[in-house]
Amino acid sequence: MDWNKGRQSDNVEQDDGSSGGGFGGGGTRFGGFHLGIGGIILVVIIGLVFPSLRPILFGLFLGDNGGSTSSMQSGAPAPTKPLDTNDPQTQFVRSILGSTEDVWGSYFQASNRQYEQPKLLLFHGQTRSGCGAASESMGPFYCPNDHRVYLDLDFFHEMDTRFHATGDFARAYVIAHEVGHHVQNQLGIMKQEQSAERQGQPMEGAAGLSVRLELQADCFAGVWGNKSQAQLNWLQAGDVDAALNAAAQVGDDTLQKQARGYAVPDSFTHGTSAQRARWFKAGFASGDIKSCDTFSAATL
Repeated sequence: MDWNKGRQSDNVEQDDGSSGGGFGGGGTRFGGFHLGIGGIILVVIIGLVFPSLRPILFGLFLGDNGGSTSSMQSGAPAPTKPLDTNDPQTQFVRSILGSTEDVWGSYFQASNRQYEQPKLLLFHGQTRSGCGAASESMGPFYCPNDHRVYLDLDFFHEMDTRFHATGDFARAYVIAHEVGHHVQNQLGIMKQEQSAERQGQPMEGAAGLSVRLELQADCFAGVWGNKSQAQLNWLQAGDVDAALNAAAQVGDDTLQKQARGYAVPDSFTHGTSAQRARWFKAGFASGDIKSCDTFSAATL
């Protein structure tokens, strides 16, 4: 991936490292976060070892009462410091975020709407967000309270060594997935999800609302991949396969089998490996978010 072709965003910030401290908030440290690749591990392992805790864990990760943002833990984002603009990883993140801004900005403009560009905060070890405190173990995440994406750059090393998902476009997929959650927030999809949950639709499980939300973010990442390629012609041989592999490596079934030796579909939160790869591919093939209606899909 020739990511240097991309325009570098001015919306990347750096945690100044003063957040400190542990997790507070009366045990709701994960409330409101829309977790990325790394954070799934926490739900998978604890939920499998302690099945009785699954409803509690699920409520913590999606917000109290199964995901209602009205009860999300809130807080002030971490203070920032000037970016090291000479750092190649920072330049990479800025380039990918800049491309998402251009792609989604054009989409919203075509629909006579204004796209609010999200901020992306780089941190190391731990940070503070509008959804509460967070650590590197959660992986990249999106906080709908402050409209920010959070990324510990050390996670890219985790992708290489732990998830065996290498390549720049695989890393770009991670960022695009979290930006996909921001797009969902901007389009009102998250509010629709919460309304469906209040009407009794299940959040957890193989066909639950959480899985549908995450698979749609994967599809949105694919749409971005299609449009960014049309704009920049920056993809190279093997890049799409790298992104599909990254999506497959973090399927609920794959992670659960690695952790316990078998999968428990009732505890799925992000979708299977095949589903995550398939929905990314659907978005990439079409370049149209109309192909990403996971909520109406009879088969995921």
